[in-house]
Amino acid sequence: GVVGVSNIMLIAVQERTRELGLRKALGATPAQLVTMVVQEAVALTAVSGYAGLVLGVALVEAIPENEYLRDPRVDVNAALLATVILIVAGTLAGWFPARHAASIPATEALRG
Repeated sequence: GVVGVSNIMLIAVQERTRELGLRKALGATPAQLVTMVVQEAVALTAVSGYAGLVLGVALVEAIPENEYLRDPRVDVNAALLATVILIVAGTLAGWFPARHAASIPATEALRG
């Protein structure tokens, strides 16, 4: 999942190079650009992680009791911990494309 988020954010940064260059030309600091891209990565990871959590719980609840799976349950604490870990991993996955976006000179970005 982290590789997927990192690739998505890298593509998003490449597609939005002109926008990022314009923001830089208008006075955005590299820290603001990094924050913007990392926030997008965290939002993407949080929404995807929550959707996966809901789908997983729904699948577990849909499984009928049988001799292999007796009384399947989802521990809420484990699910929340997994979601937090996903968000942290998404933050790290977004950090590298964000640093790349912040390092592109404004004039070069506006040309792209």
